[in-house]
Amino acid sequence: MTRSAAREIAIHCAYSLGFTHQSAEEFLAQRLDRETFLGWGQEDALYQDYPNEKQIQYIQKVVRGVAEHGPELDQYIAQYAKNWRFARIPLTASAIMRVAMYEILYMPEIPAAASINDAVDIAKKYEDEKVAAFINGILGTFVRTEFPDQAAPKPEQEG
Repeated sequence: MTRSAAREIAIHCAYSLGFTHQSAEEFLAQRLDRETFLGWGQEDALYQDYPNEKQIQYIQKVVRGVAEHGPELDQYIAQYAKNWRFARIPLTASAIMRVAMYEILYMPEIPAAASINDAVDIAKKYEDEKVAAFINGILGTFVRTEFPDQAAPKPEQEG
């Protein structure tokens, strides 16, 4: 399993956690149970390979972090989503941006550009091109504004 696949699973978990009354710990214990996880593989190829220990630790860290820092991450999304009310942003897009912003803010070992590029690629699987470009623009502006010393990709230009 690649880091991108683990990131996509973390996004699924962060998204799904919002629809349960479980704690992040309870949710992760259930979702990352080997049998349960591989059962998902019958419906989604992403879940056909069980993550190794390093990937499990990454998924757990990201999902716990997004749960813990949700209000802060949502504040950043709202701040950089110019002319958009937060409630109008698709839930999938919000989950993708929360994971990317968490990585950028709290996982400095992951380059911001890698977080943004994967976020945009994953968004293209679940949303239309305009939403993916919207995510790219928000994340790029977030990095350029909050971390001006870091290089980040510029928002995609329509052409």
